[in-house]
Amino acid sequence: MKAILLEKPQSFRAIEIAEPAAPAPGEALVKIHRIGICGTDYGGYLGKMPFYSYPRIPGHELGVEVLAVGAGVTNVRPGDRCSVEPYINCQECYSCRRGLTNCCEHHQTLGVMCDGGMCERMLLPARKLHVSQQLSLEQLALVETLAIGCHAVDRGGVKAGENVLIIGAGPIGLSAIEFVRVAGATCIVMDVNEARLKFCRDRLGVPHTIVAGNPDTVLAELQQITGGQLADVVIDATGSNKAMSYALNYCTYGGRLVYVGITQQELSFLHAPVMHRRELTLLASRNALSRDFARIIKLIEDGVIDTAPWITHRATFADMITEFPTWLKPESGVIKVIVALE
Repeated sequence: MKAILLEKPQSFRAIEIAEPAAPAPGEALVKIHRIGICGTDYGGYLGKMPFYSYPRIPGHELGVEVLAVGAGVTNVRPGDRCSVEPYINCQECYSCRRGLTNCCEHHQTLGVMCDGGMCERMLLPARKLHVSQQLSLEQLALVETLAIGCHAVDRGGVKAGENVLIIGAGPIGLSAIEFVRVAGATCIVMDVNEARLKFCRDRLGVPHTIVAGNPDTVLAELQQITGGQLADVVIDATGSNKAMSYALNYCTYGGRLVYVGITQQELSFLHAPVMHRRELTLLASRNALSRDFARIIKLIEDGVIDTAPWITHRATFADMITEFPTWLKPESGVIKVIVALE
């Protein structure tokens, strides 16, 4: 069957791979219909994703159909449309035993540490499939991106009435916007790209945006928006070590700083005494939990989250390799690309 392999940074190749075996107990055989392209895929392509290994079949934002199930599987059946929770955990380590399946000590993310869904069919643990009778396959492929933002907002403990600054208006930052809104907090978004900020205002209804630039100017704008209090929660979704190093300065007294973006560069806390003076809390956010997927599916089904603005580009499986490099260009206006396999 057809698959796409990322042999090494900036080198995709169309390949043929063997058909998967019949599903074993606890497994499901699925047909891949839709694949979302995200920052991890771009980072892997550019060689900038720290957890990525090569050669690798990418693809972890998936909308799939169940074809067959193995013995003991009761949560899905053939014909079900599902979103895939792509974080394969061992279920046995200390983290898993405490319910921290998103940071399993032996964690494998599909399409990053192990082969993913950029192929026609694959076997998956059935427990990682989340069914919806209402959502389209494209919507199901969006759930994982939204789950990253959902978990980051939960990590920050965002409460109604708080001011939340999201730094970085890429797909992960945009997903966090949705859950800041659901929490009843005030959302402020900062990015270097004015076009993305316009998208946040016009399509996602973000009330306040700031163009990233001179730190003193940004601080003054943030103070004006928050009545001089700065942000209760700052969520950095940039993956830029410079942005991440300065982000604590945007936190108010008793504030929380959540790193959801990843960098391989060294972080240096500029004006580090601010952390102690304001008694800040520093948090990392990795992946998401199973409960996040179920929650997001329900929010989309109920119309609380509108997925219509998200998909800005579409591609066929046959065209993906040729078109992929163009999606990296800021002028492309890409927010989310969905690849269709049929």
